[in-house]
Amino acid sequence: MMELVALKLVLLSTEEILRVAGARYVQLSTQMYNYNYHMPMHPFGLSISGLSDYEKKDVELAHYLLSVAEKVGYQQYDRASRLLLRCDWISSSRGSPLQRVVFQFAEALRERIQNESGRVRVKGFEQNNAIIQDLGSNSTLLKFYQLLPFPQIALFTGIQAIIENVELKRKVHLIDMEIRSGVHWSLLMQALAERRDFPIELLRITAIGLGSIGNESIEKTGKRLAIFAESFNLPFTFKSVLLSDLKDIKEELFEIEDEEEVIIFAPLVLRTMISRPNCMENLMSVIRNLCPSIMVVFEVEANHNSPSFVNRFIEALFFYCAYFDSLETCMKQYDEERMRMEALLGEHIRNLVAEEGRGRTNRNVTMDIWRAFFLRFKMVEIGFSESSLRQASLVVERFSCTNYFTLDKNGKSLLVGWKGTPLHSLSVWKFN
Repeated sequence: MMELVALKLVLLSTEEILRVAGARYVQLSTQMYNYNYHMPMHPFGLSISGLSDYEKKDVELAHYLLSVAEKVGYQQYDRASRLLLRCDWISSSRGSPLQRVVFQFAEALRERIQNESGRVRVKGFEQNNAIIQDLGSNSTLLKFYQLLPFPQIALFTGIQAIIENVELKRKVHLIDMEIRSGVHWSLLMQALAERRDFPIELLRITAIGLGSIGNESIEKTGKRLAIFAESFNLPFTFKSVLLSDLKDIKEELFEIEDEEEVIIFAPLVLRTMISRPNCMENLMSVIRNLCPSIMVVFEVEANHNSPSFVNRFIEALFFYCAYFDSLETCMKQYDEERMRMEALLGEHIRNLVAEEGRGRTNRNVTMDIWRAFFLRFKMVEIGFSESSLRQASLVVERFSCTNYFTLDKNGKSLLVGWKGTPLHSLSVWKFN
């Protein structure tokens, strides 16, 4: 009997370990009645007697991190800094998933303390920033796409929805707001080239390049896509629209021609505009005036925009615990590309935890919030066909960790999660 219990506990996910730590923290804290946030409980509750020494260490580490967040919330920076030293002793960028998550959150908390207390700011994330600048062209992003199904589900399912929408159209103008390598559009190209009853006359792709994504990188993407299109004898043109900021977007930049069916593909882009509502309003107005037949939106499914620091911190902690847990399952422990991916996620954590005001650009919201926002622009949510949903299931089935991925519906949108925790949303919209 004891062996069966031990086996169950060894299989605790990173998020479940965090729930154990959270339950203990709430129950043991002498200030528990001062909380204005809700900590999700775990059925193991206060008892950790059945946990392995390895898991007990992780529970203790999570407990320390929650203590630091509380002290920072009360602006008790000296006490928070002392507790952070304990996190430093136990956490590691190469340890268990929870140790890796705490390592990133502890660094972010330290920077927040420096920002708010007026102490000398240590720029410990310069290396992370360099990694992010290079992600558009290095192997990290490609490996992430290969080993985790989240982006593949979005791409395959979204492209299937696009194929169904343009099946009777001879001219298609696809506007990609975050094209990167563009390899995913080879699927659309092949599908269009194989049409017999309604042969395609022209596929036009316009790629938006922002900030660090330079003209040379996008032009290389365009040349690769042109070569692929030529191999299928597919009429094709490519154009890049380079902007220093999305606030500068204008309708005339896209040169929409008569009889073109316009498609907007927005992967993980709108979330970057939440901190700038005026820019978001302008972007959506431009998109609406381009008269797209559909807009495919892939976003992070999380509530990271609470005005309460502690609420936001806890929401983010559970979210990234699930994400790091998925990396643990799908990638090798000491894989350098995994380390680089976690450094990228660490930069997102830093921005969410350490920054406030306009500087906090990592403001993910849930599909319910997006739905209310899109309603203002008279956008109508379109359901996915059985064929599109089948594509999502087929992608999941290709991975060895199939049982851990979850596909759920929110309204007509698709939610992609890990062990029951939603991580991303995919939705399709048209303008009424």
